[in-house]
Amino acid sequence: MQPQHTPPQPPQSENKEEQKASSRRKFLSQALKGSAAFSLLGLAACRQDLKQETTTENTAATGAANAATIEWKCATTWPPNFPVVGEGVQLMADWIDKMSAGRLKIKVYGGGELVPALELFDAVSNGAIQMGHGASYYWGGKIPASNFFAAVPFGLNAQQMNAWLISGGGMALWEEIYTPFNVLPLPGGNTGVQMGGWFNKEIKSLADMKGLKMRMPGLGGKVVTELGGATIQIAGGEIYTSLERGVIDAAEWIGPYHDYTLGFHKIAKYYYYPGWHEPGTTLEVIINKQAFEKLPADLQEIVRTAAYRANHWMLSQFEAKNNEYLQKLINEEGVKLVKFPDEVLKAAKTATDKILNEVATQDAAAKKVYDSLLAFKKGISAWNQTSEVAIQPYL
Repeated sequence: MQPQHTPPQPPQSENKEEQKASSRRKFLSQALKGSAAFSLLGLAACRQDLKQETTTENTAATGAANAATIEWKCATTWPPNFPVVGEGVQLMADWIDKMSAGRLKIKVYGGGELVPALELFDAVSNGAIQMGHGASYYWGGKIPASNFFAAVPFGLNAQQMNAWLISGGGMALWEEIYTPFNVLPLPGGNTGVQMGGWFNKEIKSLADMKGLKMRMPGLGGKVVTELGGATIQIAGGEIYTSLERGVIDAAEWIGPYHDYTLGFHKIAKYYYYPGWHEPGTTLEVIINKQAFEKLPADLQEIVRTAAYRANHWMLSQFEAKNNEYLQKLINEEGVKLVKFPDEVLKAAKTATDKILNEVATQDAAAKKVYDSLLAFKKGISAWNQTSEVAIQPYL
């Protein structure tokens, strides 16, 4: 019997190589299929991302293009294009325009161009215009407490007023006082210490104050009345003619730079100092509260920022120019610079204390503000004596 024939077997090593090759072919085939699928999915995803990005960009562009420009009107109590204060208001409007990329535009009008100067507060309050710029003591007859946010005779100087408003609780009180009138206040400038005024009658004693007809607003005007004079409320643009025609005997305005510009030295003989009635007069930006609250949050902050910038800019301008123009008035125009007699200053201080207490007694809101201001003044005056007054003789 023959043994069964068995076909020859390839060597063991050759079988292993074939298996490896087959596995490689299978892996590559699957990998290519997976890669193709992944590529298709990736492409689809990229296309979707691109579509979403394009849609987002188009939406943003459309939103920007469709964003309506907000237009406000701002009237002032100052003559049109009046140096520093009028210029400062226009600068504030320009800053708002630039910071908002043109989204909020404010047209500025001088006193009387759009609204009578002393009717400005009502125009802002009732929404006839969105913004105004003036001084809060102009509304003292309507809001007794408003006097304290402009200037108090023998009161705070400019930097102390800023300190009280910004860091001493003054702003919160100011906003509280104006809220019933639908008005939001902001500090919008400061004149620094003012001059005592222009007189066509020499003041040699307290007796010379009797019967004096003087333009002086705010609490200072009440003091003049207490001393026997008569005060008349006249807007800045009308002072020159009133003084020239004898409607008034004396007038205070601001300080050397503006007094020179308006030419008071041509119609009045005596230039008195110090400005006891306004040692640091804060000017105000007033905004219709509803109009302000309709603004987007970023525009609200832009408006606030521009007002505070104007507050700083105006004070800097006043300080820089007043000394220069005081020298012009004295050296070039021959103006007689005269200090109020001590008798008059002491009587004015006594009258001031009496009037401030009366205002505070008659109006609860005024008392609240006065108490805050008085407490702050007591502390800041002590610091001032230790700091600035102490070093003054050596400067």
